[in-house]
Order: sequence, then structure tokens, then C-alpha cells
Amino acid sequence: MAAVVLQQACIMLILIGFGAGCFRLKILSKETVSQISSLVLKVVNPIVILMSFQRECDRHLIADLGWTFLLAVISYGIAFLGSYLCIRSREGRDTVIERFSAVYSNCGFMGIPLVQAMFGYEGVFYLTAFIAVFNLFVWSHGVMQMSGQRSLKSLLRVLRSPAIIAIAVGLVMFFTGVTLPAADSSAPANASHLVRVLHTIGALISEAFGMVGSLNTPLAMFVAGATIIQTDLPAVIKKPRIFYVSFLRLIAFPMVTLLVFLLFPVDTIVEMTVLAAASAPCAAICTMMSLTYKRNAAYASEIFGVSTLLSVATMPLMMVIYEALSK
Repeated sequence: MAAVVLQQACIMLILIGFGAGCFRLKILSKETVSQISSLVLKVVNPIVILMSFQRECDRHLIADLGWTFLLAVISYGIAFLGSYLCIRSREGRDTVIERFSAVYSNCGFMGIPLVQAMFGYEGVFYLTAFIAVFNLFVWSHGVMQMSGQRSLKSLLRVLRSPAIIAIAVGLVMFFTGVTLPAADSSAPANASHLVRVLHTIGALISEAFGMVGSLNTPLAMFVAGATIIQTDLPAVIKKPRIFYVSFLRLIAFPMVTLLVFLLFPVDTIVEMTVLAAASAPCAAICTMMSLTYKRNAAYASEIFGVSTLLSVATMPLMMVIYEALSK
């Protein structure tokens, strides 16, 4: 599995290079990158999430989904505590940016492609629990951190986010047994004309959704590459705090999380899915929120860029360590 992760990480790195090259050649502009990012978050990711629920409901899946939710909450609890212990507030330091970056991972952009490569839609199915917890915390605790005030509006935004809507619809379909027919399937021979028509429409929707979902990895990596290339890397090297925050996000917190997970009798796929999401680089949404709440968006972008580059090596490393310790 570590080899699969490493292979996927190399593919993601190549795609990141394409995104960086397209931005450098002015094929992509800042406005275009922003629009693609919005497309991935609001359309592509939700469709991938929705398609992950297209499976037969059974007790095993329900139990593992519950375990995923619990492990996700535990991983965030570790990150919350760790960020306050390891990142002290000092004058002249962007403490809010550093804590936010250390706590919240890019579980959608980087997590979904990686988990999908490792376990297919089953992995994405479990990852939805982590994404739900991420959205719950980032639009409550995260916004309160960034804004410096508590707001009911930020809590209400959780329910309106496309990812949460997709999870809600997917859960309803999952528990009610409503599934789209496979693109290459055909209706039963004795089915009525109406059933045949509905089956054909469902199959077309399924194929179209699958094609949109396949855009997730390349588009997400193009955005990551275009963002990284805008970072002044020579200047970043002179900022050791960026590497310290990246270390916390990519290695320290995931390692503690991994050790805690070994105490639970949970399925390997569930643990590795949550670990992959928990060891993803700093969340891209930190930069967007920094712009919204007049924080240091440039610093947030630098942390995102450095942690994304380093994650190509650290995420496979976490999988190797997990496999070695879980034997």
C-alpha cells in the first residue's frame, strides 16, 4: 500500500508541475485558478462524494463509517491540543495563521485523490466522515479563530456547503437503497417501457457523474501547482517557522494520531483513510479565509505551498510507518 501511495504521490507531483508550468506560461491566470478551485470544491468533490455512497447498505459499512467519524474527531482533538501547545502566541508572529494551518489539512484536494487511488470509492465513502468533521470545525472553530469573534452565520454555513449537502444526499440514498445503474448495465428483459427509460436515464447520469469525478485529481493538482509557483521559494527558505508548521502538520500530529489509532480494533482501510486525510498538507482554505478576514494571506499561501511540496514525500512515509507498526 505504501508503494501505491508513493506512485500516486509521484503522479500528483507531475500534475502539480503541469499546473505550475501552465501558470508560468500564462495559460492559467490567478482568476482562472480561483475559478477552477471553486469548481473543484463546489462541483467535482461533491459529485465524487455522492458517487462514493452508491453501494449496498450493510452493517459492516455503517459500523466502519461510525469508526471513521470517531477517529476523525480524535485526530482533530490531537491537532487542536498540539497547535496550542506547540505554537505559542507572540507579538509579531502570525499565530492564528500558523495554528489554523497546523490543524486543518487539505483533506478534500489531496485526500480524495490519494484515498481514491488506494481504495477506490470505498475509501472515499469512509473519507466523507472526515470531510464532514472538517467542514463542521473549519466553519465554526476555524472562522472564530480567523475573525476573532463567534458568529452563528459561520455555523449555518456548514449546512450550506456543497460537501455537506452531498454527504447528506448520499447518506439518504445509501440508507434507502437508491442507487444509479451502472453505465454498462441494462434493464431486466421483462421490465416495462417506463422502467427501461428510467434505467437508461440513470445509467447516463451515472456515466456523466463518473466522468466529472475523474476530473478531481488533475484539476486539484493544477490548482496546487499554480498556487505553489506564485510562492517566492528563495524567500520562504529564510522563514524557518514555515517548515516548523509544516513539520507539525505533516509529521508530528499524524504520528501521534497514528499511535492512538493503533489502540482501536478498527479495519485497516478505515485507519489508513483517516491517516491519509490527517497527514495531508495545510488546507488551501486558510489562504481564502485570510483574505476574507484581513490576515496575512501571503504567509498562509507560503505555508500551503511548502507543505504541499513536502507532502509528496511525507504522506507515503506515514503509510510506511503505519504498515510497519501495525504488523
